[in-house]
Amino acid sequence: MPQSRPCEADQQATIAFLRGLEPCRQITTHASHVFLYPARVFKLKRALRYDYLDFSTPEKRIADCERELAINRRFTPNLYLGLRRITRTADGHLELDGAGETVDGVVEMRRFRDEDLFSRMVEDGRATPKLLTRLALVIAASHEKAQVATEGGAEAFSRVLVLNEAALRANAPVDLDRIEALCAKLRALLDRHAALLDARRARGCVRRCHGDLTLRNICLFEGEPALFDALEFDERLATIDVLYDLAFPLMDLWRLGARDLANLLFNRYLDVRHEADGLPLLPLFMATRAVVRAHVTAALAQEAPERLAEAQDYFALAEALLEPRQPPLVALGGFSGSGKSTVSARLASALGPAPGARIHATDRIRKALHGVAATDKLPPEAYTPEVSARVYARERKACAATLRVGHGCIAEAVFDRAEDRAAIEAVALATGAPFAGFWLDAPVEVLAQRIARRRDDASDADEAVMRAQVARGHEGVGWTRLDAAQGVEALVGQVVCRTELIAPK
Repeated sequence: MPQSRPCEADQQATIAFLRGLEPCRQITTHASHVFLYPARVFKLKRALRYDYLDFSTPEKRIADCERELAINRRFTPNLYLGLRRITRTADGHLELDGAGETVDGVVEMRRFRDEDLFSRMVEDGRATPKLLTRLALVIAASHEKAQVATEGGAEAFSRVLVLNEAALRANAPVDLDRIEALCAKLRALLDRHAALLDARRARGCVRRCHGDLTLRNICLFEGEPALFDALEFDERLATIDVLYDLAFPLMDLWRLGARDLANLLFNRYLDVRHEADGLPLLPLFMATRAVVRAHVTAALAQEAPERLAEAQDYFALAEALLEPRQPPLVALGGFSGSGKSTVSARLASALGPAPGARIHATDRIRKALHGVAATDKLPPEAYTPEVSARVYARERKACAATLRVGHGCIAEAVFDRAEDRAAIEAVALATGAPFAGFWLDAPVEVLAQRIARRRDDASDADEAVMRAQVARGHEGVGWTRLDAAQGVEALVGQVVCRTELIAPK
């Protein structure tokens, strides 16, 4: 997709007309001019032709506007208002939806606040774990409803790599030696995972997805995460493995330094969709998404040279995402209130390949076993020894499956019984994964205070449950004991340090 071939001279009158309708701010992307008015947005396709899209004539641009409306109304129907035609009057002036000659068309959308873009919320520190959990459910629901495709797989992903290679060479954000080295790594990964890509296509994992799920195309609309601006100009580029769709926001979060949020989005998505077989593909998928942003941003840098550094950052991220990482099994035990979930959430992004470890927690497994949401309360009969044995067995099975496909994981449970600790260690031994077990210790008063502060938590344990655990004891834990009363950062740092001794980067 080498250089674009511009045909934009005939759009200048249209652009001037749209600027003059009412006060607005104009944003130019690689494919569109976006006009932000006080209560609405007009999106004008740029009169450009690339190897992967052709907006060179008004007819083609209007047809693409119609496709954009049809596709995006599947995701957020209330955001998209319709197609507006720009027409010419008898005396040569432009107007909206007149009776004269049609000279162009725009997609009309409702306006939302700039600060409600997820990219802005992440940059400003306003993206909370609760919000990312809701986003994971929205993305998962969109994939559940998406049309299953028979095409796709390794051959289709090979075409994506070929397009990206051509675009990188044409726009070259870095020197060609680095480009060739990165492209060779991506091709080697594709060869390694070709059979997996084809197997996932066969089981229905390739679907008509959003296709361009950057954080800039996700907003908070009417109080909920909303997906917009889906890829509409090429069905093949949007008919992809669902994990390749998810890889875009994961990559964006990783780049913005919100790695804990990327890992949380990944974990909450996998809580509701059974995609664990695809975990080996995520570094390839995330790196490819970074490459897409690298060459698109490098192309924009031809008109705005200040964007070159951004393109280079994306390229460097792609390189980093492909660095091999040893996938360990880390087990976190401790009485209720010791901070296992807090430590897991902060630790996971540092373990194994991107986007970090899969967290298998008995609290969440127990809720899933009973078919309720993670924050719903269960009755006492859900906590009998027999049910708990089933929960621990499921956790071990999930950890084994994760490790066998080459991804790291965290097993999070009370682990106060010696046989449960031995059983989770045996999972690591059977799969050949490095293992590190930690017991989080804290005074009873600290445990009680933390339990009292819980809100919307997956654990049902109250202070009485915790005190009963303490009374039973923990049967001489042989794992590394850590002071859980200290700050989370210090605690996580100790776990990471010890884990890297058995699973170096």
